Order: sequence, then structure tokens, then C-alpha cells
Amino acid sequence: MADLEHTWRRYRRNFETYLRLERGMAANSVGAYLQDYDHLSRYMVEQGKEPEQVELCDLQQLLKSFADINIAPASQRRMIAGWRMFYKMLVVEDALKDSPADLLDLPIRPKHLPDVLNDDEITAIQATFDRSTPDGERNYVIVEVLYGCGLRVSELVNMKLSNIYADEQMLRIIGKGDKERWVPINERALELLAEYIHHVRSHITPKPGEERYVFLNRRGAHLSRQMVFMFLKDAVSAAGINKTVSPHSLRHSFATELVQNGADLRAVQEMLGHESISTTEIYTHLTRDTLRNTIAAFHPHYKK
Repeated sequence: MADLEHTWRRYRRNFETYLRLERGMAANSVGAYLQDYDHLSRYMVEQGKEPEQVELCDLQQLLKSFADINIAPASQRRMIAGWRMFYKMLVVEDALKDSPADLLDLPIRPKHLPDVLNDDEITAIQATFDRSTPDGERNYVIVEVLYGCGLRVSELVNMKLSNIYADEQMLRIIGKGDKERWVPINERALELLAEYIHHVRSHITPKPGEERYVFLNRRGAHLSRQMVFMFLKDAVSAAGINKTVSPHSLRHSFATELVQNGADLRAVQEMLGHESISTTEIYTHLTRDTLRNTIAAFHPHYKK
């Protein structure tokens, strides 16, 4: 058992090197793939199998164990991607002829659409913040920027002062895989951002190494994703909104507003930083549902 664990640890180091150097992946992506690898290695050590001995049926059994404990299909798909990447490395390095992960069936992606917020609900959430306090003003601005620009929460908390191009009304965003994109920021959000920086943030002493981040906590460190989740959850509850809302809901709401009002899907894709147009197309489904509900509400034959 100890020798087997040592073998899997050695392959893990090789896999990390492959992801960083051969694939040029960002630290977050490398971490995600290594987490997928860890699930795989723990199970296969229990089964007494080395990496080269793993077969399709072993992976199917592992996947079934995740389904049995109700691991979400999206998480299962994520893990399969990690396993495929690992076995792709072994094939590239001639350790294996074929990858046992290539024939794994992907769990069906659920057809559930995320909760979105309308403009009145965004206003109600913002109204819960006490803007006379530094945290309240900061949180108010964060909701405005997330909703107004469609940013991922990780992009927002990692945003630097140098990413704000006020004269051009643009933000330079570093997204998934360290990919850069330019996102327009509306005048209201830009003004609020400037007021926060000059009248709130300027009174906070940043910790060493935190000087460049836009949004700081009261101790001078940049915010965590969890902190944004928590204050938004409290605000949604205080506003009396009975929806499952996360920071990502603001991004969904941004995109939904654009698509429902006729924005070009390719432009929305670029602003969101989606690698594939198919990811952006979820918002056309939302639009179709709106049209269907409108007909159902107002067409006389739908009422019969």
C-alpha cells in the first residue's frame, strides 16, 4: 500500500509539472485538475491499482460512487475532465497507448436555469447596505460592478487599481486561464467606484502586498470570494427576496438583460469571457422562456 501511494504521489508531481509547463495553465486551473487527480488516486490506491493499470470499468465504478452520494453532474463532468487530462499526459509520454478516460460517458448536464434578478431586486438588495459605513458603501459598489459589468466574483476580488481605465470607461479583466478581456463599465458604476476609491479605500491602510487591489476589508487585505458570498446572502435575505442568489446570479442577470434586450450573442460572449458560444447560449433559452410565458399569459387560446 505504501509503495502504491508513493507511485501515485510521484505521478501527481509529474502531472502538476505537465499542467504548469507543458499546458501553461494558471494556478487556479492547476489546482482544480490536481483535486480531480486526488479523487482518482485515493480510490485507485484502495483498489490496489497503479495509474497504468486503471481501466474504463474502474473509472465508471468511481463515477458511480460519486453519483450514489449525489455529487452534482457538473462536478462529475469537472472530475472527468481532470482524469482525461491526466491520462492524456500518460499517452503523450508513451506510458500508455490509449486513455481509459476517453470513453467515459459524461453525466447529462441538467437543464436547470439559474435564478436571475430584475432591476428592482438589485435596487432592493443595494438598499439594505448602510452607505454611511465603509463596509456598506463598499458592498453597494461591489453589487453595482458585478451587475453592471457581468464579472465573475473571482475577477472582482482580484481586480487591481491599474485595471480601471476611467477615460475609456473600460475595465481590463484577467479571467479564467489568465485570459485578458476588456469590459465596458457604465458611467454610474464608474462614478461609484471612483467615490469608493477616493473616499473609503483611501482611509484604509493596505497590508504589504495588498496595495494594488481595489476592494479591501477593514484590515487592509483584499476580499475573499466567500466574504462576497456572505454579505450578498445577508442582503438578499434582508431585502425579502425568495430566490437562491449568489454573486454569480448578478453575472447571469447582467447577461440576461443584454440578451433579452437584443444584444448580439457574440458581444455578450466576449464581455463574459466565455470560451465557447454554447455557454453563452443559455441566455437565449432564458429569452425563449420569457417569450413562452408572455404568450401563455396573454394569448386567449393558452388560457383555455
